Amino acid sequence: MEDHGSQSGSNAAPSSAPGSAPIPALRSASPKLFPGVFLRGMLMGAADVVPGVSGGTIAFITGIYQRLITAFSSVDLDAVSLVLKGQWLAAWHKVDANFLLVLFAGVGLSILTLARGVSYLLENQPLLLWAFFFGLIFASSLVLLRQVKAWSLTRILALGCAAAFALALAFTTTAALPQTNLVFFLAGFFAICAMILPGISGSFILVLLGMYEPVITAIKEFLWFPLISFTVGNALGLLSFSRLLRWLLERHQQLTLASLTGFLLGSLLIVWPWKIEQASEAAGSSRSVPVTPIRYAQEVADSQLLACAALALLGFFLVWLLETRWGDSGP
Repeated sequence: MEDHGSQSGSNAAPSSAPGSAPIPALRSASPKLFPGVFLRGMLMGAADVVPGVSGGTIAFITGIYQRLITAFSSVDLDAVSLVLKGQWLAAWHKVDANFLLVLFAGVGLSILTLARGVSYLLENQPLLLWAFFFGLIFASSLVLLRQVKAWSLTRILALGCAAAFALALAFTTTAALPQTNLVFFLAGFFAICAMILPGISGSFILVLLGMYEPVITAIKEFLWFPLISFTVGNALGLLSFSRLLRWLLERHQQLTLASLTGFLLGSLLIVWPWKIEQASEAAGSSRSVPVTPIRYAQEVADSQLLACAALALLGFFLVWLLETRWGDSGP
C-alpha cells in the first residue's frame, strides 16, 4: 500500500509540519530571537538527562524539530568542501550554524546546571518527575495527532507499528554487553539516533544496552578511548539518521508524522510513574514493569497519587501553552 497523499515534495512549505513553526532563519534574524531558541536548548538538555525522555520530543513540542533535522543533515561533503576552500561564511550559513550554536549553548548550560536538579529529582522524587513528563508527552502526542490531516489505512498501520515498537522497549530486559571500544561506538550510534527521534530517549537506549553507567563512568573518569569511540558513534549516527529523517519529512510527511505520533503514544508506558522491578530469567538482569498506583502503594511505597496527578496536569498545561505560543495556531 503506497501512501501517495503523504508525499509533500521537496518544495513543500516547511511550516506545514510541527517542528517547523515559523521561526525566521537566525543567520539573518534579529538577536531578539536568540533567547527563545536558547530556552528550547535548555529544555532539551534537561530532558535528555532523564532515561525515558527525549530531547527530540522537546524539539517537537517547541516547534524547531524539522529545522533541527535540516541543520544536522546539511553537514555534508558540500559543507566540508566550502570549509576547505576557505568559504567559512558560506559554510556557516549552509548548516544554519547560528541556530545550532544558540541551541546547543542552551543544551550545554542546562546539562551543567538544570540537569543537576533533574538528576536530584530522579533520585529522590522519581514519581513526581515521571508524572510531569507523562503529562508533557501525552499532551505532545495529542498535538501531533492533530497535525495528521487525513488518516488512511497506511498511516494508521504506521502509527500502530511505531507505538508497538515503543511499547516493546518498555518491557525489554536490560542487556549485559562487554565494555569494549566497539560497544561504546555502537552505543553512541544508536543512542544519538534515539535522542533525535521523538518519544525514545538516548539515555533509555543506553540503559537497555547496559551502557548507561559505563558511559557516565567514562565521562567522570575521562577514559579517552571509550569516550572517543562513543563520540564517533554519536557523530556518524547523527549525520546519517538526520538525513533519513529529513528525506522522510520532505517526501512522506504525513506518514512520518503518523509514525512519530505512534512513538510518542508508545513511550507513555516508558515514562509511566509507577513501576516495580522484576527479575528476568537472564542472570543478573531485570526490567521495570508498569503497575497501578494502588499496587505500587501496596508493594513499594506511597504512590503520591494526588501530587503526581497535579504535576501531570501541569505538564499537559505547559505543552498547551507552548503549542499556543509556537505551534501552528500561534502567532
